[in-house]
Amino acid sequence: MTQPQYKLGPLLLAPGVLPRHGWSFLVVAFLSIGLMIFISVGQTYILNVNLGIPDDQQGGITGALIAWTEAVALLLFIPAGILIDRVSRRGVYAAGFLLLALTYVLYPYAESVGDLYLYRCTVYALGFVAVSGALSTVMVDYPAERSRGKLVALVGFLCGLGVAVLQGVSALPKAFVAQGMTEIEAGRAMHFAIAALCVAAAWLAATTLKPGVPASPRRRPSVRELFVSGFAEARNPRVLLAYSAAFIARGDQAVNAFFLILWGTLAGKAAGMAPAEAVTMATLAMFVPAQIAALIWAPILGPFLDRFDRVTALAICMVLAAIGNLSLLLLADPLSGVSIVFFILLGIGQISVFLAAQSLIGQAAPTEKRGSVLGAFNVSGAIGILLITWSGGWLFDAIDPRAPFVVVGIINVLLFFASLYVRLKTAPQPAPAAAPAAG
Repeated sequence: MTQPQYKLGPLLLAPGVLPRHGWSFLVVAFLSIGLMIFISVGQTYILNVNLGIPDDQQGGITGALIAWTEAVALLLFIPAGILIDRVSRRGVYAAGFLLLALTYVLYPYAESVGDLYLYRCTVYALGFVAVSGALSTVMVDYPAERSRGKLVALVGFLCGLGVAVLQGVSALPKAFVAQGMTEIEAGRAMHFAIAALCVAAAWLAATTLKPGVPASPRRRPSVRELFVSGFAEARNPRVLLAYSAAFIARGDQAVNAFFLILWGTLAGKAAGMAPAEAVTMATLAMFVPAQIAALIWAPILGPFLDRFDRVTALAICMVLAAIGNLSLLLLADPLSGVSIVFFILLGIGQISVFLAAQSLIGQAAPTEKRGSVLGAFNVSGAIGILLITWSGGWLFDAIDPRAPFVVVGIINVLLFFASLYVRLKTAPQPAPAAAPAAG
């Protein structure tokens, strides 16, 4: 018997997904990305305050830390996808948040860069894989096809809003120091506040999301089939293109999260700011405007993603991202008054590619293998982060702080042409007509 379909406001949900599941997911999604990438603020703070790393070494260390984390994540995404497909979306989601909480408890006690490698490549990598994998899978599960682009855009908006709000926590150390704490004590208090939010997010995911995994009318795939299915699906040109888009979308996110804050922090220190003040300035004056631009742009982009063929939409989004990244070649001083225009373009381009890639893979992934296909999708993203941040960290120190963004912009241009090729070689796949909704 066909299950009824409900609505989440104007959005049509997939069969069996209740409005309360949808509302709960929106809250959890709001917290997910912000809690994962807050480590960029914490790490910059620790490198400057706790460890006193010289400025000319921080780009390379940051890039290497991210790259090694992603190298570990590469080994974990497919097993995590199998758990998501076979056991529980919400169980993996909750476990990921608890691992992030443990990371934020341990991180401010690092006594060396080696300790940062240990915490990032073990505890954080596990939490990151679990949260990002579950987020991507649930985002594919919950919408009906005709509302997929809109829900992806809404989730993108909430993720961006969560990032912008949670980055505001970076101002806490300055306030704590003013109350008499040392800079190291203030940094620990900031990390503990984020850890508490991770625990709250774990509780929400474990108790309010839809239990189990989606029912499939076909035979349930074996673990072996699930393990190979993500890569086997790349024979579909649209899936392969989506994997390529994940490569650059995730690399772009990492470059924005880490190198934008690091660029601003070093520029602030060069202008005479204290390290804690420079981190706060870089986060609030550079990174947050990019995120605000992204969250405002996301709901504008959503209806466009549903109206047009999703490969066509991806091609246009690659152009927007290329403009955002390559325009930084014109920005010499990130602290200048006009710099906010460049950060706005950067945020719009980054969220555009992220949403277009999610929308495309959501349409192309088979229902019974979604966790595994999304695992392969995330593997591609992890490879993007690994290669782009490792090379970007070296280029940041050796050539120019803008170099990582230029690398991303060049890849955006190449994938624009790849999108055109796939669009010309495959039949268009518009969203299906509306179906009646319950309630």
